[in-house]
Amino acid sequence: MRLGLFTLWSIAAAGGCQIEKRPPAPPADSTAAVPAAPAAPAAPATPPPPPPAATKIMAVEGFLTPESVLHDTVQDIYFVSNINGSPTAKDNNGFISRVKPDGAVENLKFIEGGRTGITLNAPKGLALAGDTLWVADIDAVRAFNAKTGAPIDSVSLSKLGAVFLNDVVVVPTGALYITDTGIRFDDVGNVLHPGPDRVFRIGPDRAVTVAVRGDTLGRPNGIALDAAGKRFVIVEFGGRSVLAWKPGDKAPSVIAKGPGGFDGVEIVGGRILVSSWNDSTVSSYETGQEVKLITGVPSPADIGYDVKRNRLLIPIFTGNRVEIWQLP
Repeated sequence: MRLGLFTLWSIAAAGGCQIEKRPPAPPADSTAAVPAAPAAPAAPATPPPPPPAATKIMAVEGFLTPESVLHDTVQDIYFVSNINGSPTAKDNNGFISRVKPDGAVENLKFIEGGRTGITLNAPKGLALAGDTLWVADIDAVRAFNAKTGAPIDSVSLSKLGAVFLNDVVVVPTGALYITDTGIRFDDVGNVLHPGPDRVFRIGPDRAVTVAVRGDTLGRPNGIALDAAGKRFVIVEFGGRSVLAWKPGDKAPSVIAKGPGGFDGVEIVGGRILVSSWNDSTVSSYETGQEVKLITGVPSPADIGYDVKRNRLLIPIFTGNRVEIWQLP
């Protein structure tokens, strides 16, 4: 997190009294022209009203390093991934929570590492394909039954050198795309970047390939499918760019710039909503220009969207809570 300092200053002025002197009036039969009075300045145009503000509805407490929130529209439930410790520790103590839209925690540890044969170390990004909940977990992607929590599948990416699997998205063919931010943490919490920066693809046949790689990904974090634009939108944690990429492209293209430290991304009605650690905001990049929607949300991680209620779901990574905001 970075904190900004702002300095306020003011200017004082004083004035005196003056006596107005008028020129003598012209003779009655004079043909001299009288100077016209200066035209009054035009009134300034009325500025357009500010866009309607998002409103915080509630904050749900009691999580342990919440990283991602996902709305299951079929069950009308929110899933919350909890790292519960270091983001890179294979400690098998991560868990997934079920939260009702009214903020009630239905089951804090609906899916829990170390119980009933489940392996779950540091769960981050979430994605749904039917009743299957996919979870990015350091160097593997794990699948669970979204209704029962039972484990279904696990695909290891360790042989391809996966370092920090972060966000995951499912496309209509059933393939998965997963970002690898390429970072590690040392013993005292410093962030290291051994890399490489990559996006992996897991096909419907479970074959794993590298879809795109390179420094132009800027330590990729959030990824979303922009179905209308037939592209993926990827945001940089280590840079300031919002990127667009299509399968087959050797590198992504920059579609917007912002404060950086980006984490989550959602496509909402043509708007690209992105959370930023660097200035504790969620902003819209609908036109390529940054428009701040929500401010004052420290460490906003992988945001989710409740399409039924037009809500933004923000996991506060270092605050162990999830904030629910009503969008205008």
